[in-house]
Amino acid sequence: MAKYEKHLTGDFDAFLDYLFDGIMNGSMSASYEDGSEWNAGGVRVAVRVFERYSFMGSNRVSLSLTLVGQGGHLFLSAITSGGSQAVFWKVNTIGEESFLECVEKLAEGYAAGDTLPED
Repeated sequence: MAKYEKHLTGDFDAFLDYLFDGIMNGSMSASYEDGSEWNAGGVRVAVRVFERYSFMGSNRVSLSLTLVGQGGHLFLSAITSGGSQAVFWKVNTIGEESFLECVEKLAEGYAAGDTLPED
């Protein structure tokens, strides 16, 4: 399991769409599994779960995103899981780390004012 967390400033919906598009366009095997949203007292929470195939590990890896927003203040938590082929301990986490790297690059790019490249 690998984790990335970041505080950002921006538009909740725009950032969530930016992450979704970036993840889905970042890997030809990426799939959106499911999501959930909650809103109360001006606080919004969105959870998104993705999977993709890791060619290096020959297995599937999942990514859970949680985005919390209040006004322009955002908090992102991204956690990957799966990918290991061992029974009792993790031995191959390359796929997890690579999937998480995709989210990290997107978040850092967003924070720096970058946008997704045009097709």
